[in-house]
Amino acid sequence: MAQAQVKALPRSRTLLVVDDRESNLIAMEALLGDGDWQVHTVNSGEAALQAMLGLDVELVLLDVQMPGMDGFEVARLMRSNPDTRYIPIIFVSANTHNRDAVLQGYATGAVDFILKPFDPQVLKHKINTLLSHEHNRRDLQLLAQQLDREQAFNASVLNNAAEGILVVGEDGFISFANPAIASMLHTQVEYLEGTQLLDHLAAPEVNVPWRNSDFYRHWRNGETYRPHEAQLRIADGGTLPVALSCSPLPRQQRSMVVIALDMSDVRDLHAQLEAQAVTDALTGLLNRRGFNQALEVALSRVDRNGKGMAVLYIDLDGFKRINDSLGHEAGDAILCKVARLLETCMRSYDILGRMGGDEFTALLDSLDNPEDAARVAEKLIELISVKHTIDGNEVTLGASIGIACFPGCGEHVDELLRAADMAMYEAKRNGRQQFRFFSPEMNKRAHARLIMEENLRSATEREDFRLVYQPQVYLDSGKLRGFEALLRWDRQGEEILPGDFVPLLEETRLINRVGQWVMRKGIRQCHDWKSLFGEELILSLNVSPVQFISDSLLNNLSQLLREQDLKPGQLELEVTEGTLMQDLDHSCAMLEKLRQLGVRVAIDDFGTGYSSLAYLRHFEIDTLKIDHLFISNMLVSPRDAAVVSTILELGRNLGMEVIAEGVESMAQRDWLIEHGCQIMQGYLVSPVVGPELAGGFPRQTDWAAKG
Repeated sequence: MAQAQVKALPRSRTLLVVDDRESNLIAMEALLGDGDWQVHTVNSGEAALQAMLGLDVELVLLDVQMPGMDGFEVARLMRSNPDTRYIPIIFVSANTHNRDAVLQGYATGAVDFILKPFDPQVLKHKINTLLSHEHNRRDLQLLAQQLDREQAFNASVLNNAAEGILVVGEDGFISFANPAIASMLHTQVEYLEGTQLLDHLAAPEVNVPWRNSDFYRHWRNGETYRPHEAQLRIADGGTLPVALSCSPLPRQQRSMVVIALDMSDVRDLHAQLEAQAVTDALTGLLNRRGFNQALEVALSRVDRNGKGMAVLYIDLDGFKRINDSLGHEAGDAILCKVARLLETCMRSYDILGRMGGDEFTALLDSLDNPEDAARVAEKLIELISVKHTIDGNEVTLGASIGIACFPGCGEHVDELLRAADMAMYEAKRNGRQQFRFFSPEMNKRAHARLIMEENLRSATEREDFRLVYQPQVYLDSGKLRGFEALLRWDRQGEEILPGDFVPLLEETRLINRVGQWVMRKGIRQCHDWKSLFGEELILSLNVSPVQFISDSLLNNLSQLLREQDLKPGQLELEVTEGTLMQDLDHSCAMLEKLRQLGVRVAIDDFGTGYSSLAYLRHFEIDTLKIDHLFISNMLVSPRDAAVVSTILELGRNLGMEVIAEGVESMAQRDWLIEHGCQIMQGYLVSPVVGPELAGGFPRQTDWAAKG
């Protein structure tokens, strides 16, 4: 229980002298100025009342006879105000013969009445005595207020505490019980008070008199007693597991306080936690901890049976898209379905686990050779990489699997899991829906990848990138159509190829930030070129799959076009077939919004993806870009020539522009013109160049000079 402590108020010791005569005030100030107090003087009753409202006055020397408001009226008003009613008043009067005046002074609340002339030493002694009394009164008042607050606080704490609280006297009888303990025991406070504590104790059993019990012995020795696994009896005959803490109160109270904490929920939770400690709540497979423990046990006996062992790290391809589009419930259903599929491929002594998210692990024990693990991985990919129906929606999944074998890839749990995880990322990097074994070379590449990722994060913070531009020109006239902006990164003087760092940007989710920088930089550059190339110049910007599905893409584009006063038709976004095919509904909706905004859209590297031509007619596309691989071989490869010719005809029939990438010779240019291609970009007219050289590119290419 909290105990009240008096905190003394600051000792102001301010005296207020009230007299209508200035000479009297000067005399009193001179007389009392050398005392251990501060003297404040006023010349009227009204001024006295005003001063007491602003000062912490502890004593008033009040003249009786004053014009206007006399001393008696001041005293009456002081006693009627709660803020001033307790300030001691000494009346000072020169009327030594008016007995009625003296009595009237005492009647209005004066503590003393001094008649002039008076002995200064007597007055100072009276002042000291009255100031001491006033300080004592204030301390007592403060103590009373503190005691009231502490009593109310203690009562509130006891009545609202979640723990059960009992006060038990030295005779073992309960003298106080709070509502929480009564609720815990399904009874009323009044039924508990006056009863023996031991009558409510089911465990530990106490078969001795109170004064021979451990409760009494610990109380007598001034010690806290905490019986283990205690149980209290409930009014309906049951028992309640509790944690008891019995501590002696101050000796003069001759009692102890018993605090009871309801442990039923804790006990149930503990049992649940023990059951769930190694189990994934969603799928019923082992969780990370459980799988690690199983792998530890397997490693401890693998040398004794002469068999091999492999760890498979399985990551679902396309799960995030399903989870984001259909919701977490559908995502959970997919995870449970995959867990059941994995179980069908496992032998009875193999072990499966879910490491979290859409990552699973499998421990294949007692293998004769590593190829056995490869066959299992192939089977798992085959089972997972099909269409699944979830809540009436058909979804397509895939799986990338990394394989780490014991002991070649590691001899400890962390080593094997890390190796399998790295192999899985290698499988993803090489096209997904496949498996890869871990190798030392892969480890080196992973280390280099980590270093590059850190450098890339630093480069992103510093915006340490640059844009280069490659012109696009019309094949027949040589007129400049526009430029494609391409991202470059120079790290310590070495140019890193986009194919090496852009996938890392996407994996680390830095692509949105860098992509916004590219858009801002490119659109600003296009604005700066207005005076050189006019307002028909087209700027092509590449958009990653992560950017394309982002809700902020449209808002960012609108804001940048507005800020740079650029026509939407001057901007062309390049996306790949794979990006569009990830989510057809979203792609169609996004393309429609871009069309409404007025921004052009091109399919980059057309012909290298996996889209169905049947879907192409539904997309709001302005331009097809033929990949440079087809262009470079079309004059010597009939197959590549047929592909290019087909794309050109397709674009013509669908009303789309077609751009040939990687054109390097006049022969290629002549063939493309002959087959109806409209636009080209490539070394025939210019490699990629910086913004300064791009700004000097001619608006009209002289084909005769190229010949």
